[in-house]
Amino acid sequence: MAGVIGKAMDTIRYDAIVIGSGISGGWAAKELCEKGLRTLLLDRGRHVEHVQDYTTAMSNSWDMPNRGYNTPLYRQSNPVQSLFSNETDRQFFVADDEHPYIQETPFNWVRGYQTGGRSLVWGRQCYRWSDLDFAANEKEGVAVDWPIRYRDLERWYDYVERFIGVSGKAEHLPQLPDGQYLPAMELNCIEEHMASTLKTRYDDRILTIARVANLTRGWKHRGPCMYRNQCSRGCPFGGYFSSNSATIPSALATGNLTLRPFSVVTEIIYDDRLKKATGVRITDTVDKKQYEYFARVIFVNASTIATTAILLNSKSARFPDGLGNDSGQLGHNLMDHHSSSGAYGTHEGFQDRYYKGRRPCGFLIPRFQNLEKGSVEKFLRGYNFQGEGKRLGWEDQASSLRGFGKTFKQQLLTPGPWSVWMAGWGECLPYFDNTVKLSIVHKDQWGVPTVSINFSFKENEQMMKKHIQTTAVEMLENAGFKRIEPFDYQHPGGTTVHEMGTARMGRDSKTSVLNDVNQVHAVKNVFVTDGSCMTSSGCQNPSLTYMALTARACHFAVNSMKKNEL
Repeated sequence: MAGVIGKAMDTIRYDAIVIGSGISGGWAAKELCEKGLRTLLLDRGRHVEHVQDYTTAMSNSWDMPNRGYNTPLYRQSNPVQSLFSNETDRQFFVADDEHPYIQETPFNWVRGYQTGGRSLVWGRQCYRWSDLDFAANEKEGVAVDWPIRYRDLERWYDYVERFIGVSGKAEHLPQLPDGQYLPAMELNCIEEHMASTLKTRYDDRILTIARVANLTRGWKHRGPCMYRNQCSRGCPFGGYFSSNSATIPSALATGNLTLRPFSVVTEIIYDDRLKKATGVRITDTVDKKQYEYFARVIFVNASTIATTAILLNSKSARFPDGLGNDSGQLGHNLMDHHSSSGAYGTHEGFQDRYYKGRRPCGFLIPRFQNLEKGSVEKFLRGYNFQGEGKRLGWEDQASSLRGFGKTFKQQLLTPGPWSVWMAGWGECLPYFDNTVKLSIVHKDQWGVPTVSINFSFKENEQMMKKHIQTTAVEMLENAGFKRIEPFDYQHPGGTTVHEMGTARMGRDSKTSVLNDVNQVHAVKNVFVTDGSCMTSSGCQNPSLTYMALTARACHFAVNSMKKNEL
């Protein structure tokens, strides 16, 4: 039996069970423990101890066997994970050949099986949603209406930001509400030039520094960020927010947390007589035995696709098609942002300027299409631009440089022109036929049906991608850039690693899986607050919203338990 971390208990009964220790699961554990609940936190992967298990954090790439790169053999064995990881951080990504899934259509499912999950390798960008996002489905007659609005989440956004630490700049935009920010990081000179050009040439768009959970000063016994830009290796300084650096230590400090790694949750146990979930069944990946744990309330935070798989596999006489699946919507409406189209260009100015350090974020041009005021496009919803400006170095120019000896070395040491790369992060609509299912035939090494994914971007997203290219080229031209190249990498779904939907919130149990406080409609003591709960995708990075929804749902759950309503 895998060991437990924290306050080990002999009992198999707890007040709460949380499945998954990533961004939302870590928050659920923190909130429930701090509110006095004896909580069991389950993760299917190994335990990663903050600081001591960041084994490559202080290493130089040139000290590694393959200089930090992936070998052809590794890429062949790990065709998906090798797109997102390399020799410096692959310890936080699963091996494709050990954890296969079925791609009915191409879909990159990026996973991290360890304590902290993908909170160790996330992009850290933190943007609030507005009612432009929450009301869009109702306004346009798409899918179902969100059961909440911005006012329901505003104080929870505040609460989360004050704990995790978000650096950023207030811009007073209705479509992108401001938050509680630490001092912003600085734009470099070429980005300032782009910002100035947009301000002069357009009245509907701005360029601002990204809002990120990287600390510009010490915060809650963490940080500050050291501007190393090696975040995906794990940060021994706690310079960015992760479950390992922040929420799990807070939960452990209460004495109420039991963390059990190496625990694959195979199903949630439902009692037909009591009409509620009573616990979970797991397979221990060390001793290969099954165990059962019981609690009054269960939070499912295994990440969108894994959460959906657990719910689908949790069958009973009451729920023959998966726990809480009365609506038939469980596993449908999978979404991911598309971020593969944009433009790149170089600028001949600012040759006497450079910058210091490796800033761990880029810039943002917030959404400016299909607002209450501004441009109205043929496609629904909109996109934001994310990008970075930098001065090209030898690694960017090596393939185009010619010569040898002293002259060649001098070319390598001379900075190249300034450049800007920018791509559109675009909204994907919720389509019923974008699905996550369980295979009828194939099972994984734990005897659980293998996940099967069918996903595609459709006409609305394709129109948006073309618009992104055209707009990016125009803005670069207006800012005096040369050698401008539009691009569309044609990446499949999953590549932005913002998968969401499949267990959506809604007002009606006939058309949704969860209610307005993230409860499963028909199983009130089960809450789902990771990306699977999303009813639409917006165009903002979604993790901040997951955290706010989780904190809000925990508050509701604990109050309901005190009233004996759960």
